[in-house]
Amino acid sequence: MAALGWLLPRRRSATARSVLAGEAAAEAARKTSREVDELAPGRAGKPAEPEFPVRGDVRAAAFFDLDNTIMQGAALFHFGRGLYKRKFFDTRELLRFAWQQTWFRLAGSENADHMQDARDSALSIVKGHRVSELMEIGEEIYDEYMADRIWPGTRALAQAHLDAGQKVWLVTAAPVETATIIARRLGLTGALGTVAESVDGVYTGRLVGEPLHGPAKAEAVRALAAAEDLDLSRCAAYSDSANDIPMLSLVGHPYAINPDSRLRAHARERGWRLRDYRTGRKAAKVGIPAAAGVGAVAGGAAAAVALQRRRR
Repeated sequence: MAALGWLLPRRRSATARSVLAGEAAAEAARKTSREVDELAPGRAGKPAEPEFPVRGDVRAAAFFDLDNTIMQGAALFHFGRGLYKRKFFDTRELLRFAWQQTWFRLAGSENADHMQDARDSALSIVKGHRVSELMEIGEEIYDEYMADRIWPGTRALAQAHLDAGQKVWLVTAAPVETATIIARRLGLTGALGTVAESVDGVYTGRLVGEPLHGPAKAEAVRALAAAEDLDLSRCAAYSDSANDIPMLSLVGHPYAINPDSRLRAHARERGWRLRDYRTGRKAAKVGIPAAAGVGAVAGGAAAAVALQRRRR
């Protein structure tokens, strides 16, 4: 479980691997969007701002980050809890992951060797398992840990785009399979996520490119926009993290949702719209990013310790 830290933020410019990760995510998203649309549940809600999005503008779309933007906490942590429950790994690995999450969030930096080790360990968890098996488990985990953690305010923003006849995509560093399940459950168009390599439906333990994070997200959105004939100047993007500034900067309508301090400052400087759906207490945390919700930072460590105590 330590391993799940492989998707933690890294600050750098787009590389060839970022482009590859983005293009792979865009291709995977387009393949799954048709199924998502066919299985989408009934939709309800009203646009929060009548003047935007523009109804009937089919060359516009919306791109939503997942963790702490649409859902409280980290999807990967919740997914990991579900895998732990199903004995994919032991308590020691769970506690190690919780510590890594806490250290990174508080320190705001990472060690290259540490990150490589975490990523390799995470991939080893699913190596040899069938994609269909993880998808089936993912459906159960969504009901167990994620369904009650959706931010109603952000969900309403996504619904406004859907009601206007526009496509809405999740864009996340979480595995594309997990992201696709969440998108379908929320009635969204589809998802761009990190693509793990599989052969004959079995995970190889390698990634296609790199985690869909930072610059790679922007590359994924750019690739999808080209394939879908979208005009990015008419599109919207939503995120809580300064790591997603590359993606937010691509579109004509960027939104900072539950923003961390760096994104809040950047958004104010650029005149971007802000929305904060956290309680005042949670939003006012000092020295800890806004991501410190359920399933992250101290909450993640506390949950891990509680799980260990229950097993004892």
